[in-house]
Amino acid sequence: MPDNLKEDLKKQVIAQLNLEGLSPEEIDEDKPLFHESGLGLDSIDALELIVMFEQHYGIEVLEPQESKKAFRSISSMADYIRGKRSPDK
Repeated sequence: MPDNLKEDLKKQVIAQLNLEGLSPEEIDEDKPLFHESGLGLDSIDALELIVMFEQHYGIEVLEPQESKKAFRSISSMADYIRGKRSPDK
């Protein structure tokens, strides 16, 4: 069964960070986003991801340690969102 949240996150990351030429299928959901073995994102990209979380999911990421953990990979982003959502959503 496909994980729609992870697929949506891949599409949103590509759009939010203007990663033209990259398709969702090319993003390994378990690779680190901020390492050259993954997407090689930087601190400016992290700010963009925080904005994306607020706009698309209504989730504020305030703690630096929390954001490091949340934005480690696509999988960790999906887990973070699921953990922040109330059970009725």
